[in-house]
Amino acid sequence: MTLHYVEHGDGVPVVAVHGWTADHRLMLGCLEPVFADRPGYRRIYLDLPGMGRSPAPPTLAGSDDELAAVHEFLGEVLGDEPFLLVGESYGGYLSRAVTRDRRDQVLGLALICPIGTEVQRSRRTLPEPEVLRPDPAALAGLDDETATAFTEMAVVQSPEAAARFRDEIMAGLRIGDQEAIARVEQRWALSSPPESGPPFTRPTLILTGRQDQVVGFADHIALLPHYPRATFAILDVAGHNLQIDQPVLFEALMHEWLDRVGHG
Repeated sequence: MTLHYVEHGDGVPVVAVHGWTADHRLMLGCLEPVFADRPGYRRIYLDLPGMGRSPAPPTLAGSDDELAAVHEFLGEVLGDEPFLLVGESYGGYLSRAVTRDRRDQVLGLALICPIGTEVQRSRRTLPEPEVLRPDPAALAGLDDETATAFTEMAVVQSPEAAARFRDEIMAGLRIGDQEAIARVEQRWALSSPPESGPPFTRPTLILTGRQDQVVGFADHIALLPHYPRATFAILDVAGHNLQIDQPVLFEALMHEWLDRVGHG
């Protein structure tokens, strides 16, 4: 499979894997502010098969195929070069499996609201939906579909948050290959759990939202023994779009992770 991607900067590669049915713009919006004043990194933003501008072949039939496509992409773009890995939501689930398979190549792992130990949605421990900072002005200028999707997800409903949701998330959700996405959902779980190998002992960051109604935060605590170098944070006033709800804290924690990776 040929995956669409964009990249910015030069230096140590940072591979970013977006969440379910979004595209690379989600991760670009997450990470470019972090690297704006931090040179020396080559940021690589890919579109998963069937999402964004990456086509899905008829053979794409589950998460194992999504993972295989990411591995093929890494082999073509990076070869054996060491890299940092950042995954969000479903992309975090795949990134944990990539780390298992390329543990000597991954210099550090950052997970943003990843799927936790419970892959199936019906089995996750989830908080009730809650809006902590409403603002009716946030919906001004949004079309009905975007406004509905935003209000279902946002814990912080500000005009700035709404604009980011529209440009970084909704733009990708609109263009996914729905037939391919439906096929993958039938074989949602990876055949081999991401933590089935030895512990990953390099610097790790696991960010969760206290109000995340999509993946929650409680199921993630069981991941910690597998990541002995992990900072694990549960951010209040943060839902599944944590980087939008809490941008200042998100960026601070990402910088701290990069510092730890730099020190080994």
